[in-house]
Amino acid sequence: MDTKLTLSVNRDIARRAKVYAKNTGRSLSDLVENYLKLLIKDIPIEQTEFSPRVKSLLGSVSLPDDFDYKKELSDALTKKYL
Repeated sequence: MDTKLTLSVNRDIARRAKVYAKNTGRSLSDLVENYLKLLIKDIPIEQTEFSPRVKSLLGSVSLPDDFDYKKELSDALTKKYL
């Protein structure tokens, strides 16, 4: 469930953040939420609340220990665009 949050931010920073959000196709709320997620990412997963849908996905994919997602992503993007 989302909750409304009121923030006080420097006017110029807020203006520039809104422009950035618009240029990236995201909302300012989404940017702030993702920043806050980065701040709390070191909290153990057992202490994190997930929606039922996300909980159902946890552990649904298992990859080899040597899986290199950056290489796989690079290969897929190279194949797609070249």
